[in-house]
Amino acid sequence: MSLSDFYNTEQGFRIRLDSILIEICNELETRKMKIDLPLKGFLTVVITALLTATALSQDAKPKIDDLQWMAGCWELSVPQRNMTIAEHWMKPAGGTLIGMGRTVVGGKTVSWEALRVVAGDAGIDYIAKPSSSKEETAFRLVKWSATEAVFENPEHDFPQRIIYRKGASEELFARIEGNRNGKVSGMDIPMKRAACG
Repeated sequence: MSLSDFYNTEQGFRIRLDSILIEICNELETRKMKIDLPLKGFLTVVITALLTATALSQDAKPKIDDLQWMAGCWELSVPQRNMTIAEHWMKPAGGTLIGMGRTVVGGKTVSWEALRVVAGDAGIDYIAKPSSSKEETAFRLVKWSATEAVFENPEHDFPQRIIYRKGASEELFARIEGNRNGKVSGMDIPMKRAACG
């Protein structure tokens, strides 16, 4: 059993709680602060609550609905290059988030891709099928929060990582990154909410 597995047991939790409480008491004594029994009891309750909340958040598994903030129509306009990059994401339903992307340069579509985020038994995958490829590529969700989703596929040529971040209510930041020809590179796509249709 690894140390992290041990700490996830009840006995490990209690040992971790006791060691944190001892460290706090020692620090208070070092600073010449007297700790009495009621304060020790209060600290025990607070530390227990914090450790329980941490343990629960570590055990939480993401759901497609957690990515609701990606839904909508998003656009990056680059007038100096006469280019527009757009992504449209439907709201989550049925265990999927369906999207599409398109890049238009000089009034012509130069690339497009079919996108979907799918929940499965093994986790959540971002699946991309760009116009330049005959194959779909899956990227596993490896990090998430209320404002960020990071998908990775270390075996893919480029990108190996796709990141979405929620900005202000009218912004969605996308980034692709990875190793290309032995060099780390990336591309930021800061999009603003656009009219759908």
